[in-house]
Amino acid sequence: MSADLLRSAEERMAKSLEALQRELASIRTGRASPALIEHVKVDAYESQVPINQVASLSAPEPHMILVQPWDRHLIAPIERALQRSELGLNPSNDGQVIRVPVPPLNEERRREFVRLVKQRSEEAKVAVRNIRRDDLERLRKLEHDGEISEDQAQRAHGDLQRITDRHVERVEEIARRKEVELLEV
Repeated sequence: MSADLLRSAEERMAKSLEALQRELASIRTGRASPALIEHVKVDAYESQVPINQVASLSAPEPHMILVQPWDRHLIAPIERALQRSELGLNPSNDGQVIRVPVPPLNEERRREFVRLVKQRSEEAKVAVRNIRRDDLERLRKLEHDGEISEDQAQRAHGDLQRITDRHVERVEEIARRKEVELLEV
């Protein structure tokens, strides 16, 4: 019973890490990355769709993202969506593909992004700790209801704390790597 609870906690904590990595991938560094623009919504087919659902995205050069729409009629709406986004990008098209140059970041903007990384990583740590709190409550209930012994509950509590610590360390490691990437000139 407690093994299932620990396995479930580990899976949910891993999902929190994945969510953090996805969020941090969208934070701009000096390098071009398709993840930077894949969340941009495009007016296509009478609805708002993510750009990666109407075009292929690639980064052939360190400071260039290439957007290749699957339907040529979407070039103008994609270009407008990129200009409207708050990313500060200036796309240009040649009728077939859209080139999005990614300018280098200035120092002030880098510091701002580092603060954002710290904020996102703190939110991820809180999410991991909330999972621990919820599962501790479940363990207490299982113990109270007599489904597991006090020793099993204590052992599961220790295991849950180790799992939590490991995931918090991973969050900090992911945040450190992103900060280094952002501060790299």
